[in-house]
Amino acid sequence: MSNEIRLKRAYEQPGAGDGFRVLVDRLWPRGVSKEQVRIDLWLKEISPSSNLRKWFGHDAALWDEFRHRYFLELEEHPEPVAQLLEKLKTEAVTLVYAAKDQEHNNAVAIKEFIESGLARL
Repeated sequence: MSNEIRLKRAYEQPGAGDGFRVLVDRLWPRGVSKEQVRIDLWLKEISPSSNLRKWFGHDAALWDEFRHRYFLELEEHPEPVAQLLEKLKTEAVTLVYAAKDQEHNNAVAIKEFIESGLARL
């Protein structure tokens, strides 16, 4: 992996330095159009399962357990992560997400999963 992973809320303006923009949520962000979000890929498959997402409910107190469970899901379904790893070989990737909490969301977990070396091709 030679390029960096960036994070950005779907409600922030796209920037020239964003590189390849990937929406990593299962649901489209409320109140924004495709033109406003300007994504290159909507990778729904990398988002947490509906059960895990609902269980977590963006409760920061559950963050460590959410990450543990989500990493297991990512390991069980490696194809979407492999897509990101391939793209990172050629350019920077910005993971786009809708959550208000910028420290406890699936994009943060995906970035950690990839950067920690847990993701393997």
